[in-house]
Amino acid sequence: MKIGSLKEISSGEQRVALTPDSAIQLQKLGHQCLVEKGAGLSAGFSDAQYEAAGVEICTTAAALTEASDVIVKVRPPSAAEIKSLSSSKTLISFFYPGANEALMELAKSKEASVIAMDMVPRISRAQKMDALSSMANIAGYRAVIEAGNNFGRFFTGQMTAAGKVPPAKVLVVGAGVAGLAAIGTSSSLGAITYAFDVRPEVAEQVESMGAEFVFLDFADDQADGASTGGYAAVSSPEFTAAQLAKFSEIAPEMDIVITTALIPNREAPELWTSDMVASMKPGSVIIDLAAEKGGNCKLTVMDERIVTDNGVVIIGYTDFPSRMAAQASTLYASNIRHMIADLTPEKDGVIVHDMEDDVIRGATIVNAGVITFPPPPPKIQAIAAKPKEKVPDKTAEEIRAVEIAAFKKQTKNQIMLLAFGAALILLVGHYAPASFMQHFIVFVLSVFVGFQVIWNVSHSLHTPLMAVTNAISSIIILGALLQIGSSSFLVIILAAISVFFAGINIFGGFLVTRRMLAMFQKS
Repeated sequence: MKIGSLKEISSGEQRVALTPDSAIQLQKLGHQCLVEKGAGLSAGFSDAQYEAAGVEICTTAAALTEASDVIVKVRPPSAAEIKSLSSSKTLISFFYPGANEALMELAKSKEASVIAMDMVPRISRAQKMDALSSMANIAGYRAVIEAGNNFGRFFTGQMTAAGKVPPAKVLVVGAGVAGLAAIGTSSSLGAITYAFDVRPEVAEQVESMGAEFVFLDFADDQADGASTGGYAAVSSPEFTAAQLAKFSEIAPEMDIVITTALIPNREAPELWTSDMVASMKPGSVIIDLAAEKGGNCKLTVMDERIVTDNGVVIIGYTDFPSRMAAQASTLYASNIRHMIADLTPEKDGVIVHDMEDDVIRGATIVNAGVITFPPPPPKIQAIAAKPKEKVPDKTAEEIRAVEIAAFKKQTKNQIMLLAFGAALILLVGHYAPASFMQHFIVFVLSVFVGFQVIWNVSHSLHTPLMAVTNAISSIIILGALLQIGSSSFLVIILAAISVFFAGINIFGGFLVTRRMLAMFQKS
């Protein structure tokens, strides 16, 4: 099977759907790879690199389409590109079928098959093909970089000879893939980062990345995203009102706002109103990643950078992944490769378009002249965090019963150990001389007392490793103290030395451990 990658014709698009590395991997699956001349130049991949990887260079788009069985690209196809297809060809690209019904009808008339990479269901098995997540990850990272480029101060706080520099406050609205990437980047740059999402189950993810989750005082539970393919669902009017009220409250404090909220096949919800923009400080920056779908900010203009009357910069660029073309192309080409690998399970270069497969069925919008959009819900739902089960509080009687059972078990174990120890000492004493037994009993007692005293100290006071070392040291100290009263001067000297070095081990261990733990604490 021949796989051809077209050169993108959309203005400003620098990505390419096939990279030299992905071409090598596809060839291992039994495919031949073609690429239109100059398709990868903007992303940093020359025609010479493709030829070195065994890729055939086609001079025109028409020649590539004619020679290829599968055509791959990034942006949704134009009407002319659809018209060049035939019944034997398969197109794989972003498509956004909900907004491109005319293109679907055109593909149907050509009896071609179309796989939309933006329709890959968000289930665990499909993560390697999830191009939306790949691009959103880049967009979230790039949004923070773009915000920093337009923000007139540091992200991190600094104490300098010239004065104190306060850290920037960043709010990320939407904690999906793009939002989490933005949170991670912002936190790593040292900003005080806040995040909000309609799905409360993502709060732990947000907090684990060093950001503070903005909670709403709202009684009703929101959908967890499992029933909507892992995406946020439409909020109720009451929840939306509470959300806007919270944003209005915190807007004057924020230096940078990054909005990422999108709902599949819908216009972007308006989350940042004109009044919120007016309340922000001069020099603040808003990055609207939902600009292509109308924007989360009321004042966003798609593909433009504007400055409001009060000095707030609003950026509505829609090409953030394209601004990192090399990385974006690499990830997208990998998504394409995995999709083709699923389409050719036998690795023999033959497409098996299995419409019973959740991933292939979900992504296929036109199959052999039949429109198959919208797809049915996947058999396996997207994974959503389960709420923590509340453990019921035990009654006083239950607590008492547990304590009695634990006491009985501990007593039984101690009696068995003492009986075994006594039997062992009696056995040794039957054969050993009296002088040996005196020292042996001292040793046994020191071991017992050392472990009982040190081992039972709470781990919050010292680590388990220190518990072991301190237990050993305590054995040495107890044994040495019992020998200090010896009549032999040499024994006294050795006992004193033992106490000294064991003490160094115990107290020095605490000091070293404290310094080690301080290295992992946030300043």
